[in-house]
Amino acid sequence: MAEQKKQQVGYKKVNQLRPLDFGVNITVKVINKKAIAQRNRLAECFVGDETGIIIFTARNDQVDLIQEGSTLVLTKAKVDMFKGSMRLAVDRFGRIEVGAPASFKVEQDINMSLIEFERVDVVV
Repeated sequence: MAEQKKQQVGYKKVNQLRPLDFGVNITVKVINKKAIAQRNRLAECFVGDETGIIIFTARNDQVDLIQEGSTLVLTKAKVDMFKGSMRLAVDRFGRIEVGAPASFKVEQDINMSLIEFERVDVVV
């Protein structure tokens, strides 16, 4: 019962993420993990829920927490833009916790990181 309330209050789904969102609370499952830089301790992985997947960028100690198949609870996460696509990240103000195994099946057909966005400045 308590976990159902936790899911409902202030938690988003992957398909609800928008460019430059911040303060996002989300529960995701790790699909795969790829180390980008060993010296800087940087890794990218696909994470998702029942609505889609997105690339998550992990830095420093966060890399140790991420294992394929594990469930992560991200608190105060943010959406960064990299070459016009969205990436999910947790900075020093946020928190990553390894949660209990999720009961949902990840929808891998909808990749939010493949959607390209373009910044348009409007002069009024």
